[in-house]
Amino acid sequence: MITASHLTKIYTQPDGKQFAALNDVSFHIGRSEVVSIIGPSGAGKSTLLRTLNLLDPPTSGQILVDGQDTQAPDYPLHLLRKRMGMVFSQFNLFPRLSVLENVALAPCKVLGMPKQQAEELAMEMLDKVSLGEKAQAMPSTLSSGQQQRTAIARCLAMRPEIILFDEPLSALDPTMVGEVQSVIRNLAREGMTMLIVTHNMKFAHDIATRTFFLRGGELVEDNTPVILFNTPQHPETLAFVQQIRQLAFDIESRHFDFYDMMSQIRKFCIRYDITEKMNNILHIAEEMLLLMSDSRTPIHIAINHSELSTDTTVDILHKGVTVSPLERPGVDELAVMIIRGMSHGIQTETTDEGIRLTFAI
Repeated sequence: MITASHLTKIYTQPDGKQFAALNDVSFHIGRSEVVSIIGPSGAGKSTLLRTLNLLDPPTSGQILVDGQDTQAPDYPLHLLRKRMGMVFSQFNLFPRLSVLENVALAPCKVLGMPKQQAEELAMEMLDKVSLGEKAQAMPSTLSSGQQQRTAIARCLAMRPEIILFDEPLSALDPTMVGEVQSVIRNLAREGMTMLIVTHNMKFAHDIATRTFFLRGGELVEDNTPVILFNTPQHPETLAFVQQIRQLAFDIESRHFDFYDMMSQIRKFCIRYDITEKMNNILHIAEEMLLLMSDSRTPIHIAINHSELSTDTTVDILHKGVTVSPLERPGVDELAVMIIRGMSHGIQTETTDEGIRLTFAI
């Protein structure tokens, strides 16, 4: 369906230097395939999407859609935009138009559809994303998840054959991510061809039939999600997918800012979409610090989260001690019971530095 050959996109910086946002990228995507595109910031992921629908034409290379050269002088650009819809991370809804009017606008203006027919189509698409009851609402009254679903409905109203999603989850409140993921999963089940740029590794793994890993403008690896995430063929891919997100604190004295630490933990949980684990993490950190409050030895606390496996741990290294804080004579048994109840399992290890406890959340 889509064949990209040797795509290169070169930008010129203000100082006159040039850099390749895309460098000789080639691939073929068949009908009904779902491709997740991952990679570090600046890898060229969003540039690739903008290049494919010619929002930002490539410096060199060729793009064929069903064998037709989309860069040919006589290829109708409006046809490409109709066939290849795009959903951005920012919703870009018209604030003075209702939800229904936002979705019906393009069929009216671009396709020349009569207003009544366009509104009937818009209602069909809003029902598809479970927003029919919000048809007369204004965008400002919607949650972030509802606004993104409206943007998806607006794209669907053009009856595209391909949808390009550029970070569709990044601007959402963490509690709204699931509802947008569900809509995209339904589109995948219906056979929609999609390319999805995302930083959410679990979503990239679960949604796709293929995954691209980009780095430095190059397509480093193109494989099935099972192979790319579990047994990648390139060391660069392995290093990227095995990244563990970590937030760490070193407590050297009783003057440590406990409230700032709690605030940072909350922000960490929101950023990596683990708010359902946040209370357990906070309680374990608080109760453990209370158990160790009479100690004058340093304490190291780290929250670790794997975006792919969704495993989360709280690691506490109590330096210079030989007995676990949970097993000391006279320990607060209620606190220990709370801590054990907040964890799926606790590992205790004696190291040269002290006692290390790992709490699985």
